Amino acid sequence: MSQMNIQAEPAPSIVAPAWLAVTSLAVGTFASVTTEFLPVGLLTDIAAGLHVSEGEAGLMVTMPGLVAALTGPVLIVASGRLNRRALLLSLSVLLVASNLIAALAQNLPTMLFARVLLGVVVGGFWTFAPGATGHMVPAAQQPRAMSYVLAGISVATVAGIPIGAVLGHLAGWRAAFIAAAILASAVLALQFRILPSMPSTRTTGPRELLAPLSNRSARAVLAIAIFMMAGHFVGYTYLRPVLQQMFGMSPDGVNVLLLVYGVAGFIGTFLGGRLVTHSVRGTSLTAALAIGGVLLLAALAGKSAIIATVAVLAWGCAFGLVPVSMTTWMQRASPNTPDAGQALLVTFFQTAIALGAFFGGVVVDTLGIASALVLGSGLAAMSAIFIGLSKEPAA
Repeated sequence: MSQMNIQAEPAPSIVAPAWLAVTSLAVGTFASVTTEFLPVGLLTDIAAGLHVSEGEAGLMVTMPGLVAALTGPVLIVASGRLNRRALLLSLSVLLVASNLIAALAQNLPTMLFARVLLGVVVGGFWTFAPGATGHMVPAAQQPRAMSYVLAGISVATVAGIPIGAVLGHLAGWRAAFIAAAILASAVLALQFRILPSMPSTRTTGPRELLAPLSNRSARAVLAIAIFMMAGHFVGYTYLRPVLQQMFGMSPDGVNVLLLVYGVAGFIGTFLGGRLVTHSVRGTSLTAALAIGGVLLLAALAGKSAIIATVAVLAWGCAFGLVPVSMTTWMQRASPNTPDAGQALLVTFFQTAIALGAFFGGVVVDTLGIASALVLGSGLAAMSAIFIGLSKEPAA
């Protein structure tokens, strides 16, 4: 009996560091995606601080989206057999640098340079972090580990706005980027200490990278993702001006509703994790219809705090379903080329974010915020049509 106890004791010392390493990746993805969306909650303040219009300030969301869209596929081909530990640590260094440059920026070009660096980080983390878990935990536990990393992305997607808004309200928008730099530095220190060596055993060539495009189900989810994400970000990028100008909310009231949005999105993320086990297509359709409906409601409604609160709750919860449903759909559609499928999904996600933020800015500056919400609703409706024409991906 004593021998059995002696043999069983070492297990926790092996498992604990592995899950701590997985956690460091989850926090790393959370930090990078949170930084990507910080400007949304601070858009009005940053625009004033840099002396540009809100539409021009929207380029802070467009720029990293475009760069990330290119970075994922380029890095997965160019990195070859480079040890993934070195790659992930380099991305964490860039994340610290990006936040520090943004915090010190005195004009829009400097801010956009910081956001270009961030785009490299976001594209790299989204592409490599989920697969890196295979070097840390046994194969049977990898799906669980990947879900943690993806949860970091999903939660950041909905939490970036309220986090930025609260920090900006308390200490100014520059302090929000300094706080992000501190978090990124902590992540870098943890990863440097805990990440194991992760040698790449294979390379991905351009032909393999495009392999998922030959799959009808993979093509469907890419089309759905670009319309849904673009529709969402046409309005999401300008959520603070929407609440202030269209619903007449005070700055304090906006901050409260942005926190409500974050909590709703957090709930939606984990609700989506349960719903996709029953139907990925149904979960995606629910998200598309809800986002489209909320955007249209916000565009047509008058100044009502109750309608604003209901819309923000429904919007946050609906979008929380998107990352998990789209990622699960792609995983099921391309089981033989998971890295390529993930890279393409990252590209389409980030392209949609960039397009949504850009065209949203154009419409806001020319036709007004309500028109941008109508455009977003129409794009979300298009994604619902694509879902309706698609089949449930095989589990």
